Amino acid sequence: MAAGKEIRSKINSVENTKKITKAMEMVAASKMRKAQDRMRAARPYAEKVRQIAANLGRANPEYRHAFMRDNDKANVVGFIVVTTDKGLCGGMNTNILRAVTQKIKELQAQGKQVEVVAIGSKGLGFMQRVGAKVVAQLVGLGDRPHMDTLIGPSKVLLDAYAEGRLSEVHLCFTRFVNTMRQESVVETLLPLRSDTVEQGTQKHGWDYEYEPEPNVVIDDLLLRYVEAQIYQAAAENMASEQSARMVAMKAATDNAGQVIKDLKLIYNKTRQAAITKELSEIVAGAAAV
Repeated sequence: MAAGKEIRSKINSVENTKKITKAMEMVAASKMRKAQDRMRAARPYAEKVRQIAANLGRANPEYRHAFMRDNDKANVVGFIVVTTDKGLCGGMNTNILRAVTQKIKELQAQGKQVEVVAIGSKGLGFMQRVGAKVVAQLVGLGDRPHMDTLIGPSKVLLDAYAEGRLSEVHLCFTRFVNTMRQESVVETLLPLRSDTVEQGTQKHGWDYEYEPEPNVVIDDLLLRYVEAQIYQAAAENMASEQSARMVAMKAATDNAGQVIKDLKLIYNKTRQAAITKELSEIVAGAAAV
């Protein structure tokens, strides 16, 4: 029954693994609800400030912020890549990093250089492995996004764009659609153009009266716009992470249950074969006597 002992050992090992994946599934489900609440609470503000920024992009103000100007002569493109710090969340990180890699290859084929701000250890490790220039990083973000920690690394690219050293800044993250579906997004954060931020169907122009001066209002508005988009990207990514992890751990638990079922069937067949062999030997011995 040496084979039977090995099978029992495998069954015990898979059962222990099943307990772990089930516990991780329950933890992810609990965190997912909180992450979704934070993400949905931030969406109205992010969408409203995006709409106002789009209207401003169609306006013709006397003062134009650096984020509204095109740096066509610059040869460097910036990427803010938001990923997770931990794994075991299905193909979520793989999908967004694949989309970022494809975009980087397209830009490099045009002779562009790339600078990356990596938010999340998975994206940081990947960018370092492929040899991308990582100018800032943020890891260990936790289960709740904080604006004061997010804006610090991102400001490296924002300041570089304001100085005219970058031609574009792209924001890359995983948008939460529902529990079973998350989509990879690579969108243009800067320069601010109405066609890159507009979500509605309005095409008419806008004009504004500013109080106080236009430079004060526009500077503050565009700063809030950038902060809101980066924060919302992190919140969407965290909600997607917990949803993907819950689904992945549920699939792992179900697979472990199926493996245990198959191993038990093999064990029972092996045990029955051993018993049958012993009975045959006893009967053969009795007949010989």
